[in-house]
Amino acid sequence: MTDQGRAPLFSILTPVYDTPLNALTDTIASVLAQSFEDWELILVDDLSPNPQVRRVLHDAALRDSRIRVIERSANGGIVAASNDAIQAARGEFLALLDHDDLLTTCALESVAAAIGSRGDVDYVYSDEDKVADDGKYFDQFDKPDWSPERLRGQMYTGHFSVLRAEIVRNVGGFRTEFEGSQDHDLVLRVTEQARQILHVREVLYHWRVVPGSTAELTDNKPYAWDAGVRAVDAHLARVGIAGHATHGPVPGTYRIEREPDLDKSVSIIIPTRGTAGEVWGKQRVFLVDAVKSVLETTRHRDLEIVVVFDADTPSDVLAELAELVGDRLTLVPFFGPFNFSRKCNEGFLAARGEVLLFLNDDVQAISDEMVGNLIAPLNEPDVGMTGAMLYFEDGGIQHAGHLHHMGQFSHAYLGEPKGTYGAFSSLLVNREASGLTAACIAMPREVFQEVGGFSELFPGNFNDVDLSKKVTQSGYRLVWLANVELFHFESRSRNPLVHSFEEKMIIDRWAGPQRDPYLA
Repeated sequence: MTDQGRAPLFSILTPVYDTPLNALTDTIASVLAQSFEDWELILVDDLSPNPQVRRVLHDAALRDSRIRVIERSANGGIVAASNDAIQAARGEFLALLDHDDLLTTCALESVAAAIGSRGDVDYVYSDEDKVADDGKYFDQFDKPDWSPERLRGQMYTGHFSVLRAEIVRNVGGFRTEFEGSQDHDLVLRVTEQARQILHVREVLYHWRVVPGSTAELTDNKPYAWDAGVRAVDAHLARVGIAGHATHGPVPGTYRIEREPDLDKSVSIIIPTRGTAGEVWGKQRVFLVDAVKSVLETTRHRDLEIVVVFDADTPSDVLAELAELVGDRLTLVPFFGPFNFSRKCNEGFLAARGEVLLFLNDDVQAISDEMVGNLIAPLNEPDVGMTGAMLYFEDGGIQHAGHLHHMGQFSHAYLGEPKGTYGAFSSLLVNREASGLTAACIAMPREVFQEVGGFSELFPGNFNDVDLSKKVTQSGYRLVWLANVELFHFESRSRNPLVHSFEEKMIIDRWAGPQRDPYLA
């Protein structure tokens, strides 16, 4: 039991309003069953119309002195009740628990271990699942590790949130103007200040599905979606990101529309041999059509096209390209055996832009302002690389970020149909990724130089895996952008064969990945 003369480690905050009695009893029982005992539970009744609710609360407080009950004299909503709980809390950390949900027996113990692993932890969250009326668990959400870009697009950390009390009070607690998305707003503000954010890769929380709840249907509370847009918008303003938030494709998701800097110097580097082929029943010269699609989908004013071409590239292809691009074209002849990495590096040496955009010649830009939207997140100093959503010719997903998992380096959602939501809407929002395909990536020039560019030890495959690893090892985030879209007519000009030496080399260099930190 907690020594009542000192503050506990955790204050569990639970606003209560007209909760079904059996659910409320189960919630309290899940706290009493904790293997870690250094806690207090603060139950704030927001003037529930059913008097039996308060009886359940007071009976619980009589059974265990760590349970404290606050009775509000007027119904004020979840924000007011939660702030009452914050004011009364004595714990070093505040744990948010809804009045009808359940903690696993080891929830606080696991979080305490995470906090104890280092001295600067200010926010901890865990995986979760849902629990039905019959007690069955389903819909397990194995969340990504800390992913600030995803949090802007979706309140993914959700349950189970444990926050350092000092920071919560410093940022002003919950705010009434964000009722419905008050947790999202608070976590955004806390994580802006937090020194260390940890993800416990265990299900510590069971989210109860009851009729009308957001666990059952995300569109049951449209006001919450509106409040979420305002919360993310306010966050963007606080952290200095030029842009605004809008409603995402489905309730509970948000699109971040950054203001593109159309005057930033960008060099688009394209390795090619000038191949032609058939797409959708029509012949095309891949390089020319790729560049044409980029120019048609951008208003960028300072754009250089750097084309690294093999000796056997048809001269009429280069002539057509020169007519299309004019004085923005830089041609770089390439000699020797095929080496994609070396071609990209030689393109970099000839490029003048402060941002480098590497592009395969067999792509077609389809989203508006592809260049501006792709490079916009690079204005944040900790973003080292951005990538796009790529589709095969038939509309299937070719790239939605790399998946570095279970000893394999692959593409997330490879072959899934266009329009797929992904696990927990992961294809609908921007998010961090473990790696990005070199078929379409943007990087600040100084980051490319810092990590040494592409490794020429990887001439055909895994060069982008290696580059991604080097960028993340240098402390930068990789951001995949859901709303930057291109077709990628993959391997139209080269044999896609993966050689065994390449596979061995990437494993030897980086070891086989066990769990992708951005799996979902």
